[in-house]
Amino acid sequence: MEHEVAVASLTGGMAPTPAPFVGSDRLHPDGRPKGAFRDSLRTVPDARNALAASGAVAFPLAVVAAAVVLSHPAAWVAAFLLMPIAQNRLFILHHEAAHRVLFSNRRLNDLIGINLVGWLTFGTGGHGYRVGHMNHHRDEFGPKEPDFGLYARYPITSASMRRKHRRDLTGVSAFRIIRPRFQRLGQVHHRRLTYRFLAGQALVLAAFWASGHPWLYLLLWVLPWATLYQGLNRIRAIAEHGGMTRSGDRRRTTHHVHQSLAARMVMVPFSVGYHLAHHVDMTVPYRNLPRLHRALVADGYLGELEWPTYRSLWRALRAD
Repeated sequence: MEHEVAVASLTGGMAPTPAPFVGSDRLHPDGRPKGAFRDSLRTVPDARNALAASGAVAFPLAVVAAAVVLSHPAAWVAAFLLMPIAQNRLFILHHEAAHRVLFSNRRLNDLIGINLVGWLTFGTGGHGYRVGHMNHHRDEFGPKEPDFGLYARYPITSASMRRKHRRDLTGVSAFRIIRPRFQRLGQVHHRRLTYRFLAGQALVLAAFWASGHPWLYLLLWVLPWATLYQGLNRIRAIAEHGGMTRSGDRRRTTHHVHQSLAARMVMVPFSVGYHLAHHVDMTVPYRNLPRLHRALVADGYLGELEWPTYRSLWRALRAD
């Protein structure tokens, strides 16, 4: 009952009331794909995803290498600005692996996307994120929603939005994320996760050390993640679910924003911006989400619910 009160009082400020969708030849009334169309959408392109994963891992390495070779102030600034984009791409691939659709072979999927990528990008290399994220998908804004506070209370005042951005860009949000890693160390399970987290970052530091530039671990890995990445993650997250509410109709839980090239390059790589389609069927690999989205549009599920730009949605997320 307490959670129901929270949902009623803190969510839904931007949730639409769409017309019922009766379904179509290829879509169920809840938007999920049917039959052969569903099967074609759920095919995982392993070879192409292997290239994508290799590129995502190579990106931050190339950023650091270019900055070191050029050794110019402009190169250091560019590297600092590019690293959060690289980290975001790695996280989105980790997200894909959490859905077990990065590779069709589950062991390979978990090894690359969860154990390796999830470990190096300030995680533990375990399945904690996957478990929490499945709760998010099964019941958005439900009692087990891990990010209820992130999406709730919108629209908010411009002053409140500025405070959130200030916390992100000054490292406060990152500190709040990291701090629990060093609490409850008397508990064996929690201590083991902390050791895994530290081991992952020790490996990243070792790579910088081997390159002869250990100080770049802080400048081009930790600081970008602790500042710009936190801001990037927030504006992406609130564009996905900010102001929406708990509902069996995914059109009331999840926004859809028109996907521009700039947004896909910087903030929503690997088709994660097709977020309504992703919540309609979370088993569809990212490469096939645009196809599912086009079907949702063509068959009448989406209707007039598309935001034309991210800027228009962020503007609406402010109440003044």
